[in-house]
Amino acid sequence: MNRITHPSREKVMAWRSCLAKFIPLLLVSCSGLVLAQNSVDNAGVYRVNARLVTVDAQVLEKKNGHAVTGLTSRDFQVYEDKVPQQISSFSQDELPLSVVLLFDLTDSVRPVLKPLADGALDALRHLKPQDEVAVMTYSATANLIEDFTTDRARTVDAIKKASRTESSEAAFFNEGIFQAAARLQKSGHLGNRRVIIWLTDDIPNYPSDEVRRRYGRSLGKAKLHSEKEATEELWRTGTVVCTLLQTSQISDDEFSLRMSKAGETMVNKMLYPPGDVHKYAQATGGQVVEFSRKRIDQRLASLVDDIRMRYTLAYHPVGQKARGRFCAIEVKLAPESKKAHQDAMVEARAGYYR
Repeated sequence: MNRITHPSREKVMAWRSCLAKFIPLLLVSCSGLVLAQNSVDNAGVYRVNARLVTVDAQVLEKKNGHAVTGLTSRDFQVYEDKVPQQISSFSQDELPLSVVLLFDLTDSVRPVLKPLADGALDALRHLKPQDEVAVMTYSATANLIEDFTTDRARTVDAIKKASRTESSEAAFFNEGIFQAAARLQKSGHLGNRRVIIWLTDDIPNYPSDEVRRRYGRSLGKAKLHSEKEATEELWRTGTVVCTLLQTSQISDDEFSLRMSKAGETMVNKMLYPPGDVHKYAQATGGQVVEFSRKRIDQRLASLVDDIRMRYTLAYHPVGQKARGRFCAIEVKLAPESKKAHQDAMVEARAGYYR
């Protein structure tokens, strides 16, 4: 809390009027940090509470997965650490997007990149001109194919390049997600809504020392990030993970093999958590969409539309908490709205770090 003494109450009121116009333009903190709430006490001291939390929320019909549109701030309730919060700002389809297209390079997924590359331009037309896109691939390590750009031709070329990329290494989900979230932090547009669109079959490799040694040579001596570290990075950067999930005969066979070795699989998961698309989506308020090879460009376009129509809610958290502490967030439909949309569910990120 900063204390700044002003010479007159008239000047304070003038500043308040200016801030009232300026603050809506600053509701851009996708990582749950900054901006200003102001007040003046009886002594003429101007106080600034420099914390504003923003959270994306999506409301879906459980039966068909369709988005519920037309809601207002009165339709929502927000809680931080189970304490009700007052929504101070509300919008839909206003914030530009910063999107990382993250492609799994394992054998079961790579063939899908070709039809995506063929239909990528049509799918990317669902973005707005100010939306920026980066393209990354990963196996044991993540590689940036094209950094953030609003040039759709460059993005399409990057997807085509990714579709021709091969790797004989293991797929380390946690590392791919961590690096994609870290790249979003470097986009330079703090006000954008941050999203990872992840193309995978949800068959990760367990990042054990042996697997790393045999199938992760590109890592060298670099640190391999864990599932916990990747999730924390997503929360710190305010990133939403949405997955286009494609299965194939290869991935189905691998899943059946792991199920036949249930005991060994369980031990590996406990010792070496590999990451999971559903867990990442749940932690960040994202979604998982399954698709067939023939419909991937349509699925991508539909997913972009869904992401754009998410609601953005902002609030000034009640009470003082230690810096670096994790704060749990819960977004619900208000009772009256719940009655009107009994089959709806709300998806939002699980929390943020102060």
